[in-house]
Formats: sequence, C-alpha cells, structure tokens
Amino acid sequence: MDAAHGSLLGVEHLEAAEIMRILKFSRRMNPDRPRPLLKGKRILLLFYEASTRTRSSFEIAAKALGAHTVLIHASGSSIEKGESLLDTGYTLRAVGADAIVIRHPNAGAPQIMAEHLDVPVINAGDGLHEHPSQALLDAYTILRNKKSFRGLQVAIIGDIFHSRVARSACHLLSKFGVKVILCGPPELVPDIAATIAPGVHVTRHIEDALRGSDVVTLLRVQKERLAGMHIDLTEYIARYQMTPARLKAAKKDAIVMHPGPIIRGLELTSEVADGPQARILEEVSNGVTTRMAILARALGKMR
Repeated sequence: MDAAHGSLLGVEHLEAAEIMRILKFSRRMNPDRPRPLLKGKRILLLFYEASTRTRSSFEIAAKALGAHTVLIHASGSSIEKGESLLDTGYTLRAVGADAIVIRHPNAGAPQIMAEHLDVPVINAGDGLHEHPSQALLDAYTILRNKKSFRGLQVAIIGDIFHSRVARSACHLLSKFGVKVILCGPPELVPDIAATIAPGVHVTRHIEDALRGSDVVTLLRVQKERLAGMHIDLTEYIARYQMTPARLKAAKKDAIVMHPGPIIRGLELTSEVADGPQARILEEVSNGVTTRMAILARALGKMR
C-alpha cells in the first residue's frame, strides 16, 4: 500500500490501525445518502477480467461520492491490440483519471502501475495475489455482526490455492489475532497455506474447521479446476459442501459468508444460502459502503 497517494494494493502491508480507520469510516458511508466528497473527480475502472460485484460496487460507490466513472474492458480497447499495461495507465492519466481501479489476471500488475503513475491505484484483484477491498468489506461485515475481532475463529472452506480472497482475508484477520482455519482437499489447500500469515491453520476435515467457529466463509469452487486437478466432484460435495446439518458444528450464532458468485449444490445448499445465518447479500451491500471509504481515502477525503 502506497500511503503517499492513497493507493490500496494489498492487505499484507496495511497496518491494523489503518484497516480500522477504513472500517470505521465505512460506517459513515451510505449510497442512499450521496455525499459529494469526490465531486468532479474521474474514477477509471480498468478491468482485464470479468466482474459483477466488484466492478458494479466500485461504480456505484464512486457515483455516490459525486465522482464520474469510466469503465474500460480489455476487449474492445487498445489493450486488445497489444498496448502495454503502463502505456494504458499513462493514457488514462493523460485523459484526466484522478484514480484507477484495476483488476488484472497477473499478480503485481497494480503495484507496477502505482509505481509509475502519480494517481492512486486501487487493486480490485490481481491474479492469485490479493483482493484487498473484498477482505475489507468482509471484515466490515464481520464487525456488523460481531462485537469485535477479539477471540474470533473463522473457517474458510474451499479452493484456497486459487483464491486471492482467502489470501487477503488471512492477512487481515491475523493482524487482529483471529484464528483462521483453512479447510479443503490437499490439492486445493496445501499444507503450505498455513504459512500465509500467523494464526492460520489447515485441516482436511470440515467438522474440525467448523467446531467453535464464529464465521464460516465459503469459497467458489470451479468444476473445471476440480476436473483438471483430478478431484472427484461427487467426493468433494460429500466431504466439503456446506449443509444445515454440517453448519450445526459451528457456534449457534455463526454467520455464513461467501464472496460470490455462489454455486448452489456445490459449495453450499440452497437451505444454507437462504438460511438465517447467511450474510451473503449483506456482503454485497457492504461492498458499496466499504468501497466508498476506499475511494474517499484514495483521494484524501477520509477524515
């Protein structure tokens, strides 16, 4: 994170105090009550990968703050013609971008752009590296449902190996002493995953992960990846799908989260997705308020 000009590139190097500052400011943000903190500013949304939740929530957040937004997809732009990442960045700066939100398939792309531009760069997901805004909105969701991070246990279940969401979550939660348990088959949750951050543990047994957990986060599992890694789909469902019966192993007031998109019948059943403990749609809503705070911070308006 480059504090000099408000970039948000990851959670790993973000101080706990700064995280809390963002989360506290998020409570003051409400898209239904627009605040012209960024009136006249131009936010460029540069998405090299498809996105629904992240892109739309950043766009709504920017407009709720009075900013103008321009969405740029890799397809149908000069990027498709072979323009480099930096040349694209220079072009966007030249046309008047005050901040750039970027999602890119390669880890480190936002960092490279931030090092060469004099405007804030916000990482909306880079390869298998991080997804900082998702980690912040999930943390915000947790604090809206729990009094504090103190003493919490969070179970993260699914494809950890390919998940930038999981990496950012581990970095963030570990800064507050949260016990994080990663769970899934060895191909998707290698033992080395426990080294992501302090306080992270790995188990192959979902009951062990759920036992005593205050928060259960489910991650998207792609059928194509399971097939490519020779993981039997039926076996995965039998061992790791979240069902009402399995959820009972967690604390009675445990909440269920999922960064989306959810795949009913694979990662979880409809009974869990639509059940009273689910906070999946709340996460989506909180994504707007949290990203309002992130954008305000980027342009020096988070006071």
